[in-house]
Amino acid sequence: MSKRDELIVKYAADIKDKFGETPNMDLLTKVAIGLGPAIYNLDASKVSGSDDKELQTVKNNFLMKKLGLADSSDLMDAINSVIDKYGRSDKNKHRAVIYYMLAKHFGKESIYN
Repeated sequence: MSKRDELIVKYAADIKDKFGETPNMDLLTKVAIGLGPAIYNLDASKVSGSDDKELQTVKNNFLMKKLGLADSSDLMDAINSVIDKYGRSDKNKHRAVIYYMLAKHFGKESIYN
């Protein structure tokens, strides 16, 4: 199994354990591939739920640029909702899992087709 495949299995386990959902493995794989080499970098592969600058980056670079959503308070509400479900105190919040959950939340899975 490749390193990427190992990470995707880890992400799928997080989605099952933290969100109580069975992940769409095709979508999860595409999200992980879309993150490129960032998934292999310990710092870049995680999202800090307590860092406002980090959350703004998720909003600006993923929700607005990648998913094409208009800026609104709904974006930060959705990010905070995902972070809360993941567990704000959990230090290992994987960026791929957060992006996956946000894409599903906004019904933007087609971006990855």
